[in-house]
Amino acid sequence: MNPKIDKLIKMFAKLPRVGARGGQRIALALLQDKTGRAAALAAAISDAASTIAPCPVCGTLTDSNAARCEFCRDASRANGQICVVRDLSDVWTLEKASVFRGRYHIIGGLLSGAAGTTPGDLNIASLAARVRDENVTEIIFALPNTVEGKTTQHYIMSAVGGDAGVNFSELASGVPLGGDLDYIDDGTLTLAFGGRKSL
Repeated sequence: MNPKIDKLIKMFAKLPRVGARGGQRIALALLQDKTGRAAALAAAISDAASTIAPCPVCGTLTDSNAARCEFCRDASRANGQICVVRDLSDVWTLEKASVFRGRYHIIGGLLSGAAGTTPGDLNIASLAARVRDENVTEIIFALPNTVEGKTTQHYIMSAVGGDAGVNFSELASGVPLGGDLDYIDDGTLTLAFGGRKSL
């Protein structure tokens, strides 16, 4: 195989959920395209790589020329709520659902002994400063409902401190809307029963 094509396939194959076969399909589709899509993609990737950077306040990716991201600049979102999420895709999911109008804090992963992820690897230290500077009254955890997610949540709660006058909350867990009990796993059913409310 031509070494340039081979290199391109391997680069695409390294992307999440693509793999070798997917990388080959993408590379061939772009190289055989006659509309200039490959050149346009290369230009877009180059532009984004050179101009996009994490927001210094919340961690959301934004234009590096801006001091803060769109969420941090939006005065209507200064409502005292910060939603802690793992990564940017979680922000996009919440925004698409239009369920939250506060500000975000992306920590960039989860604490994990197995993976060797420590608090120093995550964007946690700056959260305490935000609580003071932005008059935060509630921190909402939208982290995965896993052992790593709960461990990270408890660490953040102790790091921010209970004496800061901040209320902590987490997303509810249980049977999804339209869900049939036949298809719900035991862990989800346990959480649903434990978190039941009066009607």
